[in-house]
Amino acid sequence: MKIPQRAPSFSAVTAQRRVLIVDDHPIVRQGLRRMIEPEPDLVVCGEVQTEREARTAIRALSPDVVIVDISLAQGDGLELVRDVHAQQPELPMLVLSMHDELIYAERLLAAGASGYIMKQAASDQLLIALRQVLAGGTYLSESLAGNLGRSDAAAGGGVGSGDPIDRLSNRELQVLSLIGRGMSSREAAEALGLSVKTVETHRQSLKRKLNLATNAQLLQYAINWYASRSKPPAAAGPEPDPAGG
Repeated sequence: MKIPQRAPSFSAVTAQRRVLIVDDHPIVRQGLRRMIEPEPDLVVCGEVQTEREARTAIRALSPDVVIVDISLAQGDGLELVRDVHAQQPELPMLVLSMHDELIYAERLLAAGASGYIMKQAASDQLLIALRQVLAGGTYLSESLAGNLGRSDAAAGGGVGSGDPIDRLSNRELQVLSLIGRGMSSREAAEALGLSVKTVETHRQSLKRKLNLATNAQLLQYAINWYASRSKPPAAAGPEPDPAGG
């Protein structure tokens, strides 16, 4: 965990908004720091890699905004967002993830996240997102905002509307997503860094919570659900290059 000492309260420093980075990949943390540090109104006040370290750093450093990855090697980004929002609802949490926006963003926004941005997004989008949530707003990409609107209309309200998906844990949601992409239990285990036995346990839990009797029913459910959450909005035109090129 890298938590620098509090900086002196010079006027040039206090004008900067303090950013805490929570990600278990050192390269990602370094990349985020390089994007943020040149900005005169932003400063990285700390970097941590686990949920526990994040809770300690938030108390010690009093950041103005937290960038958090949903998937941490130790802990759960969703639980961190939910707990921090319950304790400090004024602290904006910007989720940075490599996962499909629509599958996870709705749940994270309901948990208290102020925004959701993909790791593949261009650096200027990260800075826009940071400033938007610091100003009290919510950041969503145009494609995500459109998809969430269509999803709510189709599902009759989304999270909290009685959808059995709402009963799934974050890990179960990840497993369901990978099944929907056609992955076997072994492939899903490799993708999530879990044992095959653990993935099989999640599959059994999914069948129970979704009221499905067989693996074939689970597979069909997962394929249909993933397709409904991942397809682009109609007549949206060509997608912008996420790398900004």
